[in-house]
Amino acid sequence: MLFNRMESGRASISDAVYLEVITGLHGTMLPNILAAACLAMVGAITTYETGDRVTAGLTAAGVVVAIVRLIEMFAFRRRLTRAPQLGRAEAVRWERRYVTGTIVTALILGLFAARSIVLGDALCCVMAVGIGFGFGAGVVARLALRPVAALLDLIAIAAPAAIVTLMQPDLRHVGLGLLILMYVVASFEMVRLSFNASIKQITLKRQFEQLSRVDPMTGLANRSALATDLPAMLAAGTIAVHTLDLDRFKEANDRFGHPVGDALLKQVAGRLRAIAAADDLLVRMGGDEFVLVQRAVDDAEAMAMRIVNAISAPYDVDGQTIELGVSVGVAVAPDDGRTAEALLSRSDRALYRAKESRGGYVLARQLRMPEAGQTVSEGLAA
Repeated sequence: MLFNRMESGRASISDAVYLEVITGLHGTMLPNILAAACLAMVGAITTYETGDRVTAGLTAAGVVVAIVRLIEMFAFRRRLTRAPQLGRAEAVRWERRYVTGTIVTALILGLFAARSIVLGDALCCVMAVGIGFGFGAGVVARLALRPVAALLDLIAIAAPAAIVTLMQPDLRHVGLGLLILMYVVASFEMVRLSFNASIKQITLKRQFEQLSRVDPMTGLANRSALATDLPAMLAAGTIAVHTLDLDRFKEANDRFGHPVGDALLKQVAGRLRAIAAADDLLVRMGGDEFVLVQRAVDDAEAMAMRIVNAISAPYDVDGQTIELGVSVGVAVAPDDGRTAEALLSRSDRALYRAKESRGGYVLARQLRMPEAGQTVSEGLAA
């Protein structure tokens, strides 16, 4: 049940936050370097004092794994500097490599501590167990959002040493084994608490991000969404930008009052939602201006006709029948522009022409006229 809740919370993390978490895992190499340095130092001392070849082998293995993990971190950082941008599926693969490296490191440290206990050198044993405890503390701090990986790391560190100590008949070894097990339980409880707190913070962050993009009046996206979503939609394929301005809205607002005007805007938003596709972008720019970004551009003109027909139908607000009109300017990529700025500019020009014609829609391509000394292709280069 606990892991189900944790995995559910993990899945709710947005792609942007998930990529931030994975980048953070690879953000510093110092813990890995220090763990390798401590293992090398304690391993060298223990090998010198006891002549144990198993300790020497574990020490060498730990250093090799640390070097491999450092190379992997360098590779991840280089990947972040290259196009295309790191996606979630690829980030999952990098995460698996990182987690695998931490588990292997934890297992080596656990076996190293267990071997030191078997050898019976008190100081070497203290140093070896201390490295394990220190690595475990780092796991709690760095893998709180990856609780399953954190638990596997803690078990890999503690299990070998706990098994060895609990197999000894004397009270001191049994006490040490129980102490190690209690450390694991306490550490995972800290992971659980940190996980819950982090998920709450991420959830609040997402809610604030969403609120900052939503128009409170209509529930549509506000104009800030255009800055982020429109370029991404344009990069993904051809789109059509429909810029809308309501006709006779000011007269209705002045005549019937602001509450009626607000109700009209909400009904307009509802009608736009009804005709827009699920993956289209609807934005209220402010006042009585809206933008619909359409992905299926094959029927861009048909969409403009549906917008005019839907918005021009009579409205019923508190028993009052109100009629509005709408002017629509349509710009289609790439013919009318290859950037978000160009598409918005040319749809605005078409909108103004539609308003001059007292409503309806105008396609930007109908306005394309080369300026003096400029070819049509030059005019569309933006």
